Amino acid sequence: MSVPFFYEPQINSGATTFELSEASSRHCIQVLRMRTGAILNLTNGMGLKFEASILSEDRKAAVVQILSTEAIPAPKRAISIGIALLKNSDRFEWMLEKITEIGVSQIYPLNSKRSEQHRFRFDRYQQIIVAAMLQSQQCWLPILHEPMAATKLMQSANQSLKLIAHCEDDQKNPLQQVSTAQNSLILIGPEGDFSREEIELALQNNFIPVSLGETRLRTETAGVVAITLLANPASPLS
Repeated sequence: MSVPFFYEPQINSGATTFELSEASSRHCIQVLRMRTGAILNLTNGMGLKFEASILSEDRKAAVVQILSTEAIPAPKRAISIGIALLKNSDRFEWMLEKITEIGVSQIYPLNSKRSEQHRFRFDRYQQIIVAAMLQSQQCWLPILHEPMAATKLMQSANQSLKLIAHCEDDQKNPLQQVSTAQNSLILIGPEGDFSREEIELALQNNFIPVSLGETRLRTETAGVVAITLLANPASPLS
């Protein structure tokens, strides 16, 4: 049986004991029925992993003793995605979960010329990302940004490798054949694709046009495919 894993952003490396948040305490004591002496893992989402044991069984403020602390190195590749918001929030949530499991570093929800209306629920989306991080046993929480204009990100992005996936009949490199980088950003447009003006602006700002395959993908599928290919390139990291 795997050791339960909890997210506690306030814990630091010098802690010897720690009071769990109310949500973690309830899940630990009431849902999982863990008792004094039981072992659990904690992370602050910034690379620290703690092994701990329960000292008190309070359902609202359980206290644990820190047994060991481990600093997990950041992923070798910092992979960011700027992806258009979707009208269907369920599909957007599915995408957030999957790209977190695969290993995304930053997520920029985008409003573009052809974006559909979307009620952006930051707190819910953050919870989904946290749950996916814990489920996949990671200790680095992806950064979820507030929605922004696609054109703004195109003009302000400073990653060493900047990519844009679009559906226009322009010359594009298959993403699998693009040289890897330690710090990359890929842009994914809405169902109606980026506008011609947006694509031109991206190219003017040194984005490389790429294709994700022979078939036309839904936005959320394209996001998952893009992060998978960038996280698992065919060529070794230079």
